[in-house]
Amino acid sequence: MTEFGDVVRSRRSSRMFLPDKPIPRELLDEALELAVRAPSNSNTQPWHVFFATGERRVRLVDALLAAVDATPPALQAAGLPPRFAHRRRETGALVYGAMGIARDDAAGRWAAQRRNWAFFGAPVAGVVCMHRDFGSVDAIGVGMFLQTLLLALNERGLGSCVQVSIGLYPDVLREQLGIPDDLTILCGMSIGYADEAFPANHVATPRDPLCENVVFLDA
Repeated sequence: MTEFGDVVRSRRSSRMFLPDKPIPRELLDEALELAVRAPSNSNTQPWHVFFATGERRVRLVDALLAAVDATPPALQAAGLPPRFAHRRRETGALVYGAMGIARDDAAGRWAAQRRNWAFFGAPVAGVVCMHRDFGSVDAIGVGMFLQTLLLALNERGLGSCVQVSIGLYPDVLREQLGIPDDLTILCGMSIGYADEAFPANHVATPRDPLCENVVFLDA
């Protein structure tokens, strides 16, 4: 049995997968059975996930890439609040640097970014939703479900990546996956066996010291 601390510390956002190495369904089911044990407000279990594999995944990726090429995400995506924008720049420098893409290489950066909507070649493409009547408290429950799922996948040797960019094209997702209007689309996720030869899969993004965001009050 892998130590829990090792599972947490070794988790990475994988940005390239082995497309021809399928995931045994039982491994995915095992991870999901653990993920649904996550806590939620009044046990509402607000998570709802759609997975596309095989030909359905191919059609989804084709539709997303067509939408991306027709309406590039820079025209749609709202940026981070200005005070946090440096986080994206710092992370981008690490990830693109590992891929050998220079800051002024616009074509290389776009090619790497575009792989988001191909789910980085992962054989399992997921879309995470919750009911539209739920609020931020319930979104916390979805987050705990998602984190538990990521760790359970990692324990089983599977890579993953949570992708906010997937949600920039909700109409495509609804049409391709039959997602009803009463579900709010939160994010996408890629699941598969990570390509260990891809340098960016080994990037460890830094974390702030605990004192930056954690406060203990004793009196």
